Amino acid sequence: MLLTARQAADRLGVKLDTLYAYVSRGRLRSVMVPGTRERRYRGEDVEALLDTRSGARPSRNPDPEALMPILGSSICLIENGRFYYRGQDAVGLAESATLEEVARLLWLDQTPAELRDTSSPQPSAGAPTADGLVERCQIRLTALGDADLSALDLTRTRVIRTGRRILRELTACIASGLSSPDLTHLRLASAWRLGEAGADLLRRCLVLIADHELNPSTFVARCVASTGATPYAVVAAALSALSGRLHGGETAPAEGLLHELIEGEDPMAVMAGRLARGERLPGFGQPLYFEGDPRAVAILAGLAQAAPEAHALAVRAADTGLRLTGRHPNVDFALAAASMGLGLPRNAALGLFIIGRTVGWIAHAIEQYESGILIRPRARYMGVRPET
Repeated sequence: MLLTARQAADRLGVKLDTLYAYVSRGRLRSVMVPGTRERRYRGEDVEALLDTRSGARPSRNPDPEALMPILGSSICLIENGRFYYRGQDAVGLAESATLEEVARLLWLDQTPAELRDTSSPQPSAGAPTADGLVERCQIRLTALGDADLSALDLTRTRVIRTGRRILRELTACIASGLSSPDLTHLRLASAWRLGEAGADLLRRCLVLIADHELNPSTFVARCVASTGATPYAVVAAALSALSGRLHGGETAPAEGLLHELIEGEDPMAVMAGRLARGERLPGFGQPLYFEGDPRAVAILAGLAQAAPEAHALAVRAADTGLRLTGRHPNVDFALAAASMGLGLPRNAALGLFIIGRTVGWIAHAIEQYESGILIRPRARYMGVRPET
């Protein structure tokens, strides 16, 4: 049986704030009502909590589901080898949609075009610089956040406005240009001197990267948003998670592998040699897709139009990796192949990931702000038990 927040609070005899605190501590489970922003609460959890408060013996072992951070979301669905943005097939959207259009979909942005803010706060003078791409983005976000007091307003309309600013500024940071109201993929194409086909491939990559449910950086974004931190802090924290070698750090090794193959080496010799030395093949495998990552398939299809020779090399590498490991190429491989094929600068693949995924991080921040719940998963203690 599922109860509304009011019904659950009344049954427990507590205020709504206390009810939400029970949820954040893992003592109550809630589920999202599809198609709405409402949540429902499990009746059996409410009754168990009542028993505990009345002196009945509590369960010796907490429900594992209460310990695992499973969050309801209506942003991205991964199912049957496909993924969807608010019910729309993401690969289908990538055929023609821009990142800005996907942002409006994921953010539920109804702002008329003529009212959208295109200005940006001015960061404080003398902001430090850094060599690493992620660090540069974080420094810029910190400076902008310090100058933008309106970001303290966490209502949807204001967060969307802040999100647009963040997207523009990160694009400028990554493409080493000035903030501009132009479409993101066109700004990048201009900075990287690409033609129409290259610009369209960038557009496709950005749309396909925009969200992918609760990966580590997105979960971090939601945790930080749940504390009431500003969108600038949310994205800066997500970038820290992305910087790890098992997340955004996968693109550079994949680029390295492909550049090895460009030098004329036989893919089988290079890749089998890596495995023989105990090394792994970067850019292969995605546990959510048994038959291949649809993002990689769609990006490589776009690469065939923009850079046929690079596409042929990427396909040979992908086929060889599949034969050797049984794993299909993933989105990191595809982004690396796109970057190589278009002749983009070092770290451009990671830059594309950052820009595209910022849209998803902001979408999840909005959803978390509106839930009003502090994310506080429990730990399953594995250490020495106290003496009794």
